[in-house]
This record gives sequence, structure tokens and C-alpha cells, in this order.
Amino acid sequence: MALRVDILTLFCELFESFVETSIVGRAADSGLVDIHLTNIRDFATDNYSSVDDRPFGGGPGMVMMCQPVFDAVEHVRKQALPPGKVVMMTPQGRPMNQAMMHELAGEERLILLAGHYEGFDERIRTDLVDMEVSLGDFVLSGGEIPAMAMTDAIVRLLPGALGKDESTTEESFQQGLLEYPQYTRPREFRGMGVPEVLLSGNHAKIAEWRLANAQQRTRERRGDMWEKYKRQNEQET
Repeated sequence: MALRVDILTLFCELFESFVETSIVGRAADSGLVDIHLTNIRDFATDNYSSVDDRPFGGGPGMVMMCQPVFDAVEHVRKQALPPGKVVMMTPQGRPMNQAMMHELAGEERLILLAGHYEGFDERIRTDLVDMEVSLGDFVLSGGEIPAMAMTDAIVRLLPGALGKDESTTEESFQQGLLEYPQYTRPREFRGMGVPEVLLSGNHAKIAEWRLANAQQRTRERRGDMWEKYKRQNEQET
């Protein structure tokens, strides 16, 4: 059964080429994922197609209103079963990581809520949303880019999406480490060569080199990941 992903947004046009190209597009063509775009503004009820309003208590910006968002989610839930996990894109959510992507890739259906403006009415968060996620500790204009990032990360984990399932096993973050350095032809370019071990054909030595370099790269670039990796390995030994 294909994973169904409903993306609720005010800017469907931003997603149209995304869902038709590269790995996501091929996965959709192969029936591995079924992506549906829904414009929240279609559920506005006034003559101005309003989806936002000024916040009670004052303050800058506009806040997305309950009614269009609730109606949009309830509409897509009626289209298919299961009702799906509603995931809100927000700076206040859990930071996205690879473990989360594996968790979500195991769902049968996801409803991604990509807002805009200054955020959502709190009642959307408390009464409608199952999970809140953040792309990182920075502010974007809306949830569209995080929704694309999440969709791409999840789709590539679906069996068959890459054409070779083991392609994901050695990528960055999969083993708690950044990925090791990669090289391809030519063997020499502008005086820069390829490590001899990669040309040796000795798979055990190559695996050893790759692990050592992944560890070194993680230690140098991501101290937080390195400490977690060390703790996990200490517990297993």
C-alpha cells in the first residue's frame, strides 16, 4: 500500500514541480507514495477568502484562523482511511532528524500542515495536531520548505524508492555518524588523487577506512553527534 501524504498549504504551486520530479516524482509514478495538495484558502468562508486575522491582545503580524484549517483537515480526512497523523510545521516543534523520518515513514498516512504568517491559532495546535516539527532553530516565512524537506526525507526511506534499498544504509545520520568521504572518476584531478585503499578492492580495508573517516568527520564537525555515538557504543560493549 502506498504511503498517502496530504500537504495542506496556502501555496500549492510551490509544491507542484517538487512532487513531480526527482526521487519523489519517481516514487509517486511507481505507486510508492500518493501525494495530494490541498489549498487551505479554499475553505475560507468570507468574500475575501480570509484565512488569517490579527491576534487577540495585540502584537505584530497575522495568525491563521481555526475554521479554514479545521475544515481543510476534516475534508481530506474524509477522502481516505486511515484518518492520518496531522503534523504541523512550526519552529516550536521537535527538530527533524533521521530517527523521526524513519518513524514517520512507517505511517500509512500523513497530513502535513504548512502554515504561513505569524503562526496558528493555539486551538489548532491543541485540538487538531498530533505532532509538531521544526526544520531547525531559525525562522522561515512559512512551513512550505520544511514540508518539502520532510516529504523528501521520508519518501527516500520507502522500500524501492531509490531502486536499491541499501543505498540509504550508509548515508549521513543513519548510523549516528556523518557520511564518509566519497570519490569517483577520474582517479586524479588537478593534482588531487583518490585514497589508495578505495582502489585496492579489499572490501574489509575499505569498510575500515570508511568507518574511521566517518568517525573523524563527525568528531570534527558535530561534537553533539559524536558524544551521543560514543555513549551508545559504550552501552553496547
